Amino acid sequence: MLNYKFLVDTFFVALSGAPTTILITIVSLLIAIPLGFLLALTRVNAIPLFNRFTKVYVSFVRGTPLIVQIFIIYNSVPLILATTFTRLNIKINIYDVNPIWYAFIVFSLNTVAILIEVFRSALSTVSKGQLEAAQSVGLTYVEAYKAIIIPQALVVALPNICTATTNLIKGTSLCYAMSLKEITLRGKVAANVGYNYIEAYIDIFLVYLIICMTVEYGFKFYEKHLRIYKGENA
Repeated sequence: MLNYKFLVDTFFVALSGAPTTILITIVSLLIAIPLGFLLALTRVNAIPLFNRFTKVYVSFVRGTPLIVQIFIIYNSVPLILATTFTRLNIKINIYDVNPIWYAFIVFSLNTVAILIEVFRSALSTVSKGQLEAAQSVGLTYVEAYKAIIIPQALVVALPNICTATTNLIKGTSLCYAMSLKEITLRGKVAANVGYNYIEAYIDIFLVYLIICMTVEYGFKFYEKHLRIYKGENA
């Protein structure tokens, strides 16, 4: 039978890990969105060297589990750096680095790969003739993208960006592997005392559900204001 008192109390314990989850999500998106867009441009414009690198990068990241990427960056990279620093007599203890920095790196790199394809497909929906027309009336390449191409592509990309964001939020549940006190780890630690794991996972489920639903509603609200670029009423 469920321990309802524990269920209520642990909900707020799990909720206390939400700021860490949200921080990782926001920082990762701030890094991934511009980088993903720039790399998507290399795909759209078929820039030889960057285009090939981007294809390999996307295939590697999307073809490997996120937990494996976490172990590589959180465990293997520090070990390699620590060994290198010791050989070079560099007095830096790499293990003193806050794990949240590794989380920023892991989730930024993972999200970049997803957003590259999101932006590439969205940019492909905008006719190249619009770019040529904009340049013919005196707009620069950057101005044309800023005023004409990006707003139209953003309307198409927004639902997929929303999906990528909610997947990123849910993916942060794996941060327990880096000992980060986010939602999942706080809930599991609370459950360890009385082995109330069912209640703890219900609370974790509810917290993630609330956050993801809030994000989805936020994107839907913003999407209504972008419909003007499709000639629709907001």
